Amino acid sequence: MKQTNTCSKCKARDLLRIPGKSGAFGSGNNIPVGGTIFSAVKVTRFVCSQCGFSEEWIDSPEDLAKLQEKFGHAK
Repeated sequence: MKQTNTCSKCKARDLLRIPGKSGAFGSGNNIPVGGTIFSAVKVTRFVCSQCGFSEEWIDSPEDLAKLQEKFGHAK
């Protein structure tokens, strides 16, 4: 969805992009990787307004590195 601007489920092109954010008490769309909200990795959502299918993406290469450091690779 992110690259094609097309829903991968229903092929609609009417997508919503909801930017990630970090707020007080862990609110927002993020993955905590440290002790403060400033270290949280923001997760951007893409939602199809036709069928409701959604995907989540990490936009920043630096944030991807933070996730790899904290969680390692899936086994």
